[in-house]
Amino acid sequence: MSGSPLSAAPVPERYLGVWQRTLLTTTAGKHDTSTQVYWLQTARLFADLRIPQPVPQTSWELANQGGFAGITEVTQPAAGEELCQWHRAVDFQPPRASKDIGRMLFERPDCVLEDGLDDSYHEVWERLPHSIGRNWGTWLEAADGRQGCLLLAGDCFMFVASRAAPLPAASSLAELLDGEANPAPLLACELSFGRHQYGRRPWFIELSTIPQRVGAMLLPAIVDPDHAEQLCAADTLALLGHEPPLSGWRRRRDPLFPVAEEAL
Repeated sequence: MSGSPLSAAPVPERYLGVWQRTLLTTTAGKHDTSTQVYWLQTARLFADLRIPQPVPQTSWELANQGGFAGITEVTQPAAGEELCQWHRAVDFQPPRASKDIGRMLFERPDCVLEDGLDDSYHEVWERLPHSIGRNWGTWLEAADGRQGCLLLAGDCFMFVASRAAPLPAASSLAELLDGEANPAPLLACELSFGRHQYGRRPWFIELSTIPQRVGAMLLPAIVDPDHAEQLCAADTLALLGHEPPLSGWRRRRDPLFPVAEEAL
């Protein structure tokens, strides 16, 4: 893989769209087909959202959610081998100590198999039919220290907003919440997924790490997903998020990566 995520080339076109994980198996005996997992991929940027079922409600349940966003890098280190690395600039969970890399095999154009480098896990990903076509993304930053992104793939969208301050090292978010009198700041990382046209109404949020966001509209119906200049207008960006920054969001070319991720 490259020395820095910022030097990663655009991913091959076959990766573009929204991929839903339909199966996870591990050598430890885990078999999961119920967790709602969506990975939205643009030419450079990605976001990945993982919500256990039934839908979490308590703070402890919410702490077991997952989601991250950043830059995807695809390489072919050897003939017949394709590796995909997800460089995380935003993570719902505490920073991980290892690289997030999978061996990828396209079983067919809309189905890709992912295996861990140590063969400890196997995942099946299937592309959503309505996620092909429109493909666009922009990284965002705010004066309060938060960063995130707005990504579109076909009829689908993903919005991400980090916490203002990164989480300290821990084995899990649940560990950090243990004994915490005010869990709200630790849970204040938003990853929201939805559809523009084929949802119940335009910009309808179907799934989110913030339960109150489900059923809300990410943006007003009048905002056209095919007009980047409208999407990127300051007054549009100012509407994004469960708690929009007081001074709004600004676009930036590249994510700001944690020191731990830069070192991987």
